[in-house]
Amino acid sequence: MSFMDETIASLHTKIKNKDVKVSELTENTYQKIRDVDDSVQAFLTLDEERAMEKARALDEQVDQGSEQPLFGIPAGIKDNILTAGLKTTCASQLLDNFEPVQDATVMERLNEQNIVTVGKLNMDEFAMGSSNENSGYYSTKNPWATDRVPGGSSGGSAAAVAAGEVPFALGSDTGGSIRQPASFCGVVGLKPTYGRVSRFGLVAFASSLDQIGPLTRTVEDNAYVLQEIAGHDPHDSTSVDVDVPDYLSALEGNINGMRIAVPKEFMEEGVEAGVKEQIQSAIRTLESLGASCEEVSLPNANYAVAAYYLLASSEASANLARFDGIRYGVRKGDGDLMDVYKKSRSEGFGDEVKRRIMLGTFALSSGYYDAYYKKAQKVRTLIREDFNHVLHSYDVILGPTAPTTAFKIGEQKDDPLTMYLNDVLTIPVNLSGNPSVSVPCGFSNGLPVGMQLIGKPFEERILYRVAHAYEQETGHYKEKPLL
Repeated sequence: MSFMDETIASLHTKIKNKDVKVSELTENTYQKIRDVDDSVQAFLTLDEERAMEKARALDEQVDQGSEQPLFGIPAGIKDNILTAGLKTTCASQLLDNFEPVQDATVMERLNEQNIVTVGKLNMDEFAMGSSNENSGYYSTKNPWATDRVPGGSSGGSAAAVAAGEVPFALGSDTGGSIRQPASFCGVVGLKPTYGRVSRFGLVAFASSLDQIGPLTRTVEDNAYVLQEIAGHDPHDSTSVDVDVPDYLSALEGNINGMRIAVPKEFMEEGVEAGVKEQIQSAIRTLESLGASCEEVSLPNANYAVAAYYLLASSEASANLARFDGIRYGVRKGDGDLMDVYKKSRSEGFGDEVKRRIMLGTFALSSGYYDAYYKKAQKVRTLIREDFNHVLHSYDVILGPTAPTTAFKIGEQKDDPLTMYLNDVLTIPVNLSGNPSVSVPCGFSNGLPVGMQLIGKPFEERILYRVAHAYEQETGHYKEKPLL
């Protein structure tokens, strides 16, 4: 059985009808990983023994649990989401020996649905990066072209789904870290509204920006996963207590009369011609389905990257202060306390993490706070107001997810500024807190292109409605990489 030919719904039906056992499905998953992961390198840690034990137990519970839509479905989890008893490293040498004693809230909810956790997925260290090349272990490869990056920081999650290793994976999105790799790998990736999904148990990079979301092959599969992980969590003070609607009911296929905004800033210089061509083709498709698409302006979007890297780095410098080699993680040095701090952090953190800690510490320092951090917060407010203004008149905003297709491994590694611009189209959404989804919308020179849809806060249903109608009309999700 290949996940390339199955959806979560079809797997659920087969398990429910006892056409396939959960243990058989899990065995198949690990065989697929053995077959392709040497080429992709999506996984950091596998949990085969415990997964098979759970799968065999679920074989005996099919009759009781068969109404759970994710019952027995194998999943990969980004390695910055806590998994009790399963190593969680954030792809950092500093946490190489860290085994959490509790699950993140999203894992508790998925385990209540009786998923099978296959293992932990590679990422840019502490979620800082856009290519997966900042992993403290090795770089994940793009299944469509293994000499190219899968995007980041959730590159392992996107690559595992694209390669057919798992039907769904969880990632986290701070500045585009779900959507950009989803675009590069030709899968569906959703960043929910900030506060829609609990961050409790997500190792923090930038607390006011981070959000957990699903990566899947289809929009319907994405809706299945969000349905189970969304909702208020009293353990997370940023979790919002609003009702979770039935996302699957939004997949009706009818978008007639919907108004779609296309910001001119998202189609300017810097966006590859092949990417523009696929987005323009997607616009024509949506118009053929009855939607109207009009050009608008988000005038402050051009300041988003500068504001983001000040804010995110400032929050990172505070959050990562807890990793000191004392309480958990790898300890280096055997001298006094300062010696342990210095050696643990200098040897444990990679170059990109150190770069952002230093940038954030500078921005928060006396004499610079007002000039940098405070001003960046004001820009963030202007960006949020831009989105609110446009979405007052339109149902969704449309544009490319990334300005380019996947670039070659090593091509931008030594150019941080160019690397940062890979998220230029996704960062504004994290600053505003709106939901956004990336959906495959064709190919440029044989590499996937992603279309980004942005919606009103807590209106993920509308995003799914438009994305599903487009997906079913075009069938891009049926394209598969040849590994």
